Amino acid sequence: MLDPQQAHIVSDWAHDRPLNVCRFAPQGRYVFTGSEDPIVARFQLTDGAKTPFPGGHTSWVFALAFAKDGAQVVSGGAEGKLTWWETASAAPAPLRSIQAHKGWIRSLATSPDGTLLASGGNDLMVRLWNMADGAPVRELAGHEKHVYSVAFHPQSNMLFSGDLAGVLKQWDSATGQLVRTFDAKALYSYNGGQGVDFGGIRALAVSPDGKWLAAGGLYKSSNPLGAVHEPLVCLFDLTSDKPEPVRQQVADEITGGVIWRLCWLSNGSLMGVTGGSSGGFLLFWKPDADKDYTRFKLPSLARDMDLHPDGIQVATAHYDRHIRIIKLAAKAS
Repeated sequence: MLDPQQAHIVSDWAHDRPLNVCRFAPQGRYVFTGSEDPIVARFQLTDGAKTPFPGGHTSWVFALAFAKDGAQVVSGGAEGKLTWWETASAAPAPLRSIQAHKGWIRSLATSPDGTLLASGGNDLMVRLWNMADGAPVRELAGHEKHVYSVAFHPQSNMLFSGDLAGVLKQWDSATGQLVRTFDAKALYSYNGGQGVDFGGIRALAVSPDGKWLAAGGLYKSSNPLGAVHEPLVCLFDLTSDKPEPVRQQVADEITGGVIWRLCWLSNGSLMGVTGGSSGGFLLFWKPDADKDYTRFKLPSLARDMDLHPDGIQVATAHYDRHIRIIKLAAKAS
């Protein structure tokens, strides 16, 4: 039974390099990772057996997405390449690689019907690809800063994209038309003294019922280079015409925290992972509350997380080179 207040670690596996991203395969048998090297890795959940997926990239891997049936996984790298793989291959080799972006690919998402793959990156572009063969479908232009996150609406062809400046756009993926723009500027700051843009929409998640859109990142960034900032979620009501968030959800006293990923749970609450100079936490909010109702302290700085298809297990990817599996339920007696 789902109970975030009973969260505990059930598995802990070491990798060779600091981890950037993790995703569960749709069948729930594996968790895949990307790290500070060109290698995608697959961990088997039953025993942690690791299989490397080499040859698809020449730089760090930042993003992962699966075909709807789970048979293939796509990885996105800092060199701008997308690479397709067979998920369950005993001898992994790239099925295809395409040059998709100029510079880093920051985020990937698969459409609800499984036909489209969306990618966003440092070249300010959002692009759509045919998931089956990697053919380009359309290009969505309009962001003026790096695109950090993309996410599909779970019940339609609407696509959301967020950038460094806190600009959040909604697109019709079938036509490429911009539908509306949301204001998540609370997640962005410019420090004139240090001369840096800072923050941005690092995570996006739409609730299963399609009502809520959550955008995560950081705020209170008085000293970006000194890592002085706190995690923040801007919550938008998609049934409303208002472009501003209806709520800002915070996690007090986590200095140096950044929301890297958001997932909705079956009990209607929102789960986020934060990592930074203050370490790592899983945070949990209810849509009608400003502050988290519980949090789980992770052993080290976290960079990503994913929710298992069972809705109970969570994978967290860490800078200390470990992938950890956490169960959001009471320990077995």
